[in-house]
Amino acid sequence: MRYFIIAGEASGDLHGSHLMAALQKRDAQAEFKFFGGDLMAQAAGHAPVIHYRDMAYMGFIEVAKHLRTIMGFLRTARTTIAAWRPDAVVLIDYPSFNLKVAKFAHSLGLPVYYFISPKVWVWKEWRVKDIKRYVSRMLCILPFEPAWYAQRGFEARYVGNPTVQEIGEATAVIPSREAFCAQHGWDAMRPIIALVPGSRVKEIRDNLPTMLEAARRHPDCQLAIAAAPSIEESLYVHMGSEDIPLLYGQTWPLVRHAEAALVTSGTATLETAVLGTPQVACYRMNGSKWLYKFYRRLLKGKYVTLPNLITDESIIPELLLHHCDPDGIDRHLSVLLRPTEARRAQLAGYDRMMSQLGNDDCTATAAQIIINDLK
Repeated sequence: MRYFIIAGEASGDLHGSHLMAALQKRDAQAEFKFFGGDLMAQAAGHAPVIHYRDMAYMGFIEVAKHLRTIMGFLRTARTTIAAWRPDAVVLIDYPSFNLKVAKFAHSLGLPVYYFISPKVWVWKEWRVKDIKRYVSRMLCILPFEPAWYAQRGFEARYVGNPTVQEIGEATAVIPSREAFCAQHGWDAMRPIIALVPGSRVKEIRDNLPTMLEAARRHPDCQLAIAAAPSIEESLYVHMGSEDIPLLYGQTWPLVRHAEAALVTSGTATLETAVLGTPQVACYRMNGSKWLYKFYRRLLKGKYVTLPNLITDESIIPELLLHHCDPDGIDRHLSVLLRPTEARRAQLAGYDRMMSQLGNDDCTATAAQIIINDLK
């Protein structure tokens, strides 16, 4: 079978690579063309049609500035699909782009599988209309999503969560705290604060300086930044990190051994929770109070971070826009660095979240569904 897969960011590249491996295990003749990253390239044995690092635009202004480039990528996707005629198109999150691809693939009569639903339950619920029109199957990775879709007349299936599976496998080979600290020349007796500012340039520019200012208020702690693989070191230095270690490709070991983490809202908040590290979720953007009120009107539901959404409770603090300042971050960070009730409550919340996520082999389930449909 031929599979055309699109992942538009680092987390999608990771999940996409595991899905490709699961498809190959069940379909020895599997062929891939894809928009993705280095991990998907390794799974496929060849380079992507477009690398996700060239597609990583976010926010209305940034998208508008690069609209011509984005439309060029869309034309490439359409041309590739039309010429190659895959047996299935598999889309991973990235809805603004992927739903346009879904519409085109549907017009050619090709089955469209959405693995990892867009967060339409948070905002832009109107996208459900396009999903119902153009998507053959929605394969969800959050346990509350199928019921949400069912209420809107669309069948979706929970296949498990890839982060649980991936981190479960990774923890088996993560070095001990002593070995990890020795590797980086750190004192294993001093606490570590992990800074996880995101995988996109705008996220890092918006959040890292504020994270650094808050974290530096704890001179007894060692600081380290989880650097995104597609981001040059110069950007981090420009944001004020010249004296802070940058760890490329070591986000999970860093977070695992940190006493607490400052995390840009997104998939990383779930990863941090699965790793069992207390955290503060940060999403500053431009810090505007007006913009905060505007987005709050658009957002559906009480929460925006995955641990809180999964459990429907406030497990981790969500500091958005003007609430995300050094004082606000430090107010929450300080109590998580000590054996306080706030720390114990967050860790207990993680346990409740994990029980809801379950332990299904997510990508194996998704791959089997796709293959069964195509037979």
